Amino acid sequence: MSNARAAQPAPVYNDRVVRLFALAAVLWGVVGMLVGVIIAAQLAFPDLTFGISWLSYGRLRPLHTNAVIFAFGGCALFATSYHVVQRTCGVRLISDKLAEFHFWAWQLVIVCAAISLPMGYTRGKEYAELEWPIGILITLAWVAYAIVFFGTIGIRKVRHIYVANWFFGAFILTVALLHLVNGAVVPVSFMKSYSAYAGVQDAMVQWWYGHNAVGFFLTAGFLGMMYYYIPRQAERPVYSYRLSIVHFWALIFTYMWAGPHHLHYTALPDWAQSVGMVFSLVLLAPSWGGMINGIMTLSGAWHKLRDDPILKFLIVSLSFYGMSTFEGPMMSIKTVNALSHYTDWTIGHVHSGALGWVGFMTMGSLYYLIPRMFGQIKMYSVRAIELHFWIATIGIVLYIAAMWIAGVMQGLMWRAINPDGTLVYSFVEGVKATFPFYVVRLVGGLLYLSGMLLMAWNVVMTVRSAPRAAPVMRAPLVAA
Repeated sequence: MSNARAAQPAPVYNDRVVRLFALAAVLWGVVGMLVGVIIAAQLAFPDLTFGISWLSYGRLRPLHTNAVIFAFGGCALFATSYHVVQRTCGVRLISDKLAEFHFWAWQLVIVCAAISLPMGYTRGKEYAELEWPIGILITLAWVAYAIVFFGTIGIRKVRHIYVANWFFGAFILTVALLHLVNGAVVPVSFMKSYSAYAGVQDAMVQWWYGHNAVGFFLTAGFLGMMYYYIPRQAERPVYSYRLSIVHFWALIFTYMWAGPHHLHYTALPDWAQSVGMVFSLVLLAPSWGGMINGIMTLSGAWHKLRDDPILKFLIVSLSFYGMSTFEGPMMSIKTVNALSHYTDWTIGHVHSGALGWVGFMTMGSLYYLIPRMFGQIKMYSVRAIELHFWIATIGIVLYIAAMWIAGVMQGLMWRAINPDGTLVYSFVEGVKATFPFYVVRLVGGLLYLSGMLLMAWNVVMTVRSAPRAAPVMRAPLVAA
């Protein structure tokens, strides 16, 4: 039987959809980060809206979050998961047409979001602002994605399912569940609907969704990237495969219950708030276990960090992951949350994860992936990758340091009370004191955007220098 299998031609990978999603990720990354810089400038200089409603902060801010999370991050996740599942299963995607439909449907979702959000069409739920017709389109695209991904695993030639696919699979299933439950609405017109839930129940469902969007869309999926691209770039096996399995099950079980920590000191029952806090603290263990597993994969190859900027992106992203997953549980403690809630400390925490963990892991993975998808050994300019790394790192440090300092200052000013019980500072005084830190954040955001523009240039030059014929990627033969 082995001889019969060996005599069969090796299947050809479908890398067209990988290339499309990878290029789309770079494009939407530039767009999403540009909008982020615009709204950062508006917070420092409010007159920049020029009185135009669709340029207002309230409309551009959800556009920024949707573009960075679902357009930039989503396209990167789709590109890498389609790339990884074929290589680790030794087969072509189960359906080229469904994969193609997934790509174009997702781009239509992004375009619809870019049009509807500035026009003011929104459900008002964080990370779930898009109205019900777009939500239906998201569902169709996601079903196509799930069929292609799990169908490919179902026809795999390799008996073992590599751990990266476990993380990608958990991300796909959980995000589907989150989207369907939180997306339950009662439409009243073509672009207006009301939530099927009310009051504190609606808030709890929203933050069960919101926190797990972070936990699965922005963590589990990117851990799938980490478990494939760090070993590939370092040319080393995963430090501990057993730890990766423990990491998966502990993270998947724990993350689902941490959402109530977003609702401390609200109408949510106190016991539910405490459950969210406890699970957030427990979450530190699997998170740091995964971070250590990724970093220790470089054991015996630390010298590569000196000359390999792609590894710098990947390893530093894990450092930000470790920092963010320490900071998050700490901020879930009620006494700490009493100071941090509603301040810019939360913004600093979110962006240390988004810019450092998600952004750097995406950039490192795409720098590995894109040249190989276009028949190249490496990117057009390795020096530009190095420059991108340092520009982006400085930008992140400026951004999050400014927000941490501003947030702690805001929390202390807001809770300062005179002996007679009156507030020491008015809210306007707090805003005035925050202004210099908003300017620093704007500078940090501009640096990060500059790095993204440099990446876009590098990608364009890599694609232009590619062979005219797209490379034919064949799956390795697997003995029976």
